[in-house]
Amino acid sequence: MDQKIFADLHNHTIASDGDFTPEQLIGLAKAVGIKAIGITDHDTLKGLKNAVLTGIKYNIEVIPGVEVSIRFKLPFFTGTLHLLCYFKQGRLLENHFVEEFQNILAQGRGKTLVKARVDEINKNFGPFGKKVLLKRDMVFEDIEAFSRNATRRHFAMAINKIFGIEDADTINTIIGNQSPAYLPSGIKLEDMIPFIRKNDLLTVLAHPAAGSFTGPGHYKEVLPPIEIVKQILPQFIKAGMKGLEVYYPGHIKEHRDLMKSWAKKHDLIITGGSDCHDGMERPLGVCGLSESEYIIFKESLA
Repeated sequence: MDQKIFADLHNHTIASDGDFTPEQLIGLAKAVGIKAIGITDHDTLKGLKNAVLTGIKYNIEVIPGVEVSIRFKLPFFTGTLHLLCYFKQGRLLENHFVEEFQNILAQGRGKTLVKARVDEINKNFGPFGKKVLLKRDMVFEDIEAFSRNATRRHFAMAINKIFGIEDADTINTIIGNQSPAYLPSGIKLEDMIPFIRKNDLLTVLAHPAAGSFTGPGHYKEVLPPIEIVKQILPQFIKAGMKGLEVYYPGHIKEHRDLMKSWAKKHDLIITGGSDCHDGMERPLGVCGLSESEYIIFKESLA
């Protein structure tokens, strides 16, 4: 990222799968000179109120958001894409808004989904499975030990720490999109649309090209290639999506240029963020918006 980062709009805390508390993350933002920060934990609003209060303390503007997991089961793709949903700080004081949002998000994660995934893993890779990779059956408590709001990262951690599997390819065989045990997380897009429209959320497709990232590291994750995202994009456009995350650590220049062309074609705003999870492998302050780009973002925020 060549330009000076004024706003870093995609980051995670311990409320989902980050290593930092909201207070620690905003303290880091202050230290590196970021003026505005988006707190966008996976499928939860927990931590946002503390983040806003800490932002006031440090004179940093906090943009509340949620990275919502949207589930797809299509002939050409079974998996999850992520929709960043931003809103103004004042919405956090509206109990009805918060409760309704939390109830919708709860449909896509939680104990029921984790147990179903554990069952599928055992059927396929347990000691009596089709391809034995685990020394014993996995149990729900293996995952709960790492988080009650479990993501793929926590499954990977359990497979590594509890079952002693270190090889990344083997872990991906068990929990990747192409695994026979794979069950997508998240909610269906059509179940999210009424809430988005009613509350005029600023919705942005997160890391659209990360699945085609050519470099090493953690930014590719297990996401579909950009060709698949292009096929699904019209569904998000139809749902009223307002932006694309262009500046992202897993987007090479070719991807950023392509995302900008998509944004121009569909009249979408441009956003960006570091997708911070920790201080080493996925740090803060890697990607974001310039001040002029942030002004456009703020004007679009209802």
